[in-house]
Amino acid sequence: MAVIAAQFFSAFGDNALLFATLAVLKQLVYPDWSQPVLQMVFVATYIILAPFVGQLADSFAKGRVMMFANSLKLLGALTICVGFDPFLGYSLVGIGAAAYSPAKYGILGELTGGDTLVKANGLMESSTIAAILLGSVAGGFLADWDLTGALLTCVLVYGLAVAANLLIPTLAVARAGLSWHPKQVSASFFQACAILWRDGQTRFSLVGTSMFWGAGVTLRFLLVLWVPVALGIVDNKTPTLLNGMVAIGIVFGAVAAAKLVTLKTVARCMPAGVLIGVAVLLFSLQHHAVNAYILLVCIGMLGGFFVVPLNALLQMRGKESVGAGNAIAVQNLGENTAMLLMLGLYSLAIKLGVSPVATGAGFGALFALAIALLWGWQGVQIRNKR
Repeated sequence: MAVIAAQFFSAFGDNALLFATLAVLKQLVYPDWSQPVLQMVFVATYIILAPFVGQLADSFAKGRVMMFANSLKLLGALTICVGFDPFLGYSLVGIGAAAYSPAKYGILGELTGGDTLVKANGLMESSTIAAILLGSVAGGFLADWDLTGALLTCVLVYGLAVAANLLIPTLAVARAGLSWHPKQVSASFFQACAILWRDGQTRFSLVGTSMFWGAGVTLRFLLVLWVPVALGIVDNKTPTLLNGMVAIGIVFGAVAAAKLVTLKTVARCMPAGVLIGVAVLLFSLQHHAVNAYILLVCIGMLGGFFVVPLNALLQMRGKESVGAGNAIAVQNLGENTAMLLMLGLYSLAIKLGVSPVATGAGFGALFALAIALLWGWQGVQIRNKR
């Protein structure tokens, strides 16, 4: 419960701060294409620190690593609040998030195991998505009401996350005595990458989750510009409410995955992945708010059902081979590389004047095709192994 509480407050702060910082960019009259660049700066910290954060999670008690990471997030939010460059402050939050991720998922593998791990991931994802829902909506509403108040709320929530981390019991260090020489750490990380990539199941998980989160982050920023064009609404809260619909759907999808999918039947999640792309394509063509809300709930449900089993599979296989922290760090590298590429393409499309409607439809169609190809590729790999 301490882990879930810490994760809830941390995720709440992340999402409230994102929309508050986007409001800061609007207030300072930054161009539209700078919005995805803000997230690209955040994502770049994950990629740069990927060789080190997995070892950090495995070399110290994971609860204490989570507390350190949330403290960095608090500092980043405070930096934005007092008027420093928002890109600088958000970079600090990104560093904290990069350190936090391997610890928060890796600790689940130390507290649970086997098929219980899928259920633990379902609980973690449900808690996280509830925080995303509430944090996103709070960030949008508070930014419309009082921008300084929104930023101060983010600082307070990160403080609560740090406090919750103090309640996590100190677990045994997963891999003590590892070298911290940069060359050796990097070599160890890329060796872990190679080990996980050679394993068909972990490769399947890495590719699937990377594509999902790359598309998911792009959709979040797409909504900010899609709402004024498709629905004619120009406030800060409507995009956050639409993001909240995705969050609600993911909660239900994660619960369904925990009940219907085990580590032996992970392939059941693949049809949901294909349907995500189809639903995004249909969503981008809507011009009525009710239809948009319904489709985004469906996208969330499909997303939760798709990604939760893949996360559990990677944690289980990674713990057995390279350590849970290293496995999540490798996953973060893949996911954030996908995010960086997709956000870069999205930013370029906006700068070139492509309509958010056309951009959304294109992303949806490509995502459906990519997941279908991944599904077919995995089937070929299984048949060849037999």
